[in-house]
Amino acid sequence: MASDPSPDISEWEVEEGLPQATDQFIQQYYQGREALIEQEKAQRSDNSFRQSLTPLATTACAIVSRIRAEEHHTIWTNDHVDDTVVPGVNHYPGMMFSLAKQRMEQSKTYQIVRRMPKGALLHAHLDAMIDPDFLVDQVLATEGMVMQSSQPLETAEARKQAAVTFQYSTSPVNTTSSIWSDSYQPGQLVLTTIAADAFPNGGRDGFRAWVIERSTITPDESLNHHHGLDAVWDKFRNCFIILDSILRYEPIFRASLQRLFHQLRDDGIQWADFRMAFVAKYWKEGHDDPEETQEALFQAFDEEIKKFQATESVRSWWGCRFIWTSLRIYGKKDMVNHMKQCIAIKKAFPHLVAGYDVVGQEDMGRTLADLTPELFWFKKRCMEEDVDIPFFFHAGECLGDGDDTDQNLFDAILLGTRRIGHGFSLFKHPLLIELVKQKQILIESCPISNEVLRLTSSIKSHPLPALLARGVRVALSNDDPAILGVGKNGLTHDFWQALQGWENLGLEGLGSLAENSVRYAAYWPDQSSKEWNKDIKDGKYGEGVRAERMREWTAEWNKFCQWIIMEYAEYGSDENETL
Repeated sequence: MASDPSPDISEWEVEEGLPQATDQFIQQYYQGREALIEQEKAQRSDNSFRQSLTPLATTACAIVSRIRAEEHHTIWTNDHVDDTVVPGVNHYPGMMFSLAKQRMEQSKTYQIVRRMPKGALLHAHLDAMIDPDFLVDQVLATEGMVMQSSQPLETAEARKQAAVTFQYSTSPVNTTSSIWSDSYQPGQLVLTTIAADAFPNGGRDGFRAWVIERSTITPDESLNHHHGLDAVWDKFRNCFIILDSILRYEPIFRASLQRLFHQLRDDGIQWADFRMAFVAKYWKEGHDDPEETQEALFQAFDEEIKKFQATESVRSWWGCRFIWTSLRIYGKKDMVNHMKQCIAIKKAFPHLVAGYDVVGQEDMGRTLADLTPELFWFKKRCMEEDVDIPFFFHAGECLGDGDDTDQNLFDAILLGTRRIGHGFSLFKHPLLIELVKQKQILIESCPISNEVLRLTSSIKSHPLPALLARGVRVALSNDDPAILGVGKNGLTHDFWQALQGWENLGLEGLGSLAENSVRYAAYWPDQSSKEWNKDIKDGKYGEGVRAERMREWTAEWNKFCQWIIMEYAEYGSDENETL
């Protein structure tokens, strides 16, 4: 130590011989530490994207980091008092979604993320994307819409538990007894408008609120993690029953699609791979009887896509397709019959069917291992029918470690899935992580869905950062936003949660996730496995639709970064960084 100590060094430090941060050997330690951190960051899946950032994009990302840091010390504290305060709750960045939602939507970072070009939506169930409040309004405004119940809805408990569905009908309906009274006979059709006006708790407004509550996971339900997965999944399944029954009437289906397409495009989404369990019947306009097949639904879907793309203001919207989904609870005969329907629709609408999946709560349904005979039969039948329908499997949407459900990940990879839906438990499997990287399989991660459906308590404890750190490619998706209580369609909420929850991500990490979505979207025309893998590897430097759209997204990303620099110029210097 120097004989004349610095005035910043106390006498006791000198007496104890305590090293200082400026000492050469301490500085060497810090340098080695930084080198180790950088060595680990080089293994991240978003490292190459970060290295390719333009100076403009680098500046924009730094600005967003400063704004984020400022909000951590201002908005996300208990000292910040406004109308978004949740009584009795500690406020912090990355807090549970349903508690943070109102405050997040008023933040600068939310407004920035909302403007971001987000690429493609790869994991979303169409029948859980149409807002329940919109659907209720459509039911009440559409002539001939009726409802029925499995029991009289005279008590609060019955209104909470009964199986309730809607449909179109010109047949005579029950007018002698109210669905809200004990004289109602189960299964009788009742005009929805009459039932709504007679709702015992507030008339039509109360009816509207009741249907919405029956069709969504409420904030309280999303917070009650101690009840476990099975309880929330029971409510989740029942939501689909109500929403599907409304959505499957042609006029409502068409109106819902146009609204959905506009919402996605306004949120910076240019492509969507929708999933849908084609189980519920579809009613054509003015028909009392439902269609025997799903052809009319696909025809309407095709026409509404073209109608939307013909709009002058949205011509840059690339489009969407379906990943056909069967329910994993099906027995062998029902599964094979549903697979036959998939192949028939693929032959009739080849440009609309992108792939195949099985859905439903993994813990309660058949595993992929159990479904393997049917899946091999499906591939064989596809070859015989001269169609190619690749797999995009849900797998690892569970908390298990080595149980049958968790092992769906093994089968998804062995069966040749191109992407994995959720992959929540993948971080527990080091060998599978390496296989996913080698086989260029993308993980479709849905953070808010995983939280609301009780796989994780908040974004802070989500395992996705572990996958990113190990070099696994990921895209963010919203899964079932209408049921999950998100309130808006798009990806802004999931992107924002990731930005706030994970220090290693930043705007540049979000950019990489968005680019991944464009890279891995299931565009038309179809590709063989060989063509798909080459396209994925080549990225924007390749040829064809995928490369073209990746280049288009990159141009939009650079415009977005320019907007950040201009809009938030006051954050353009390190001097503005909040400490």
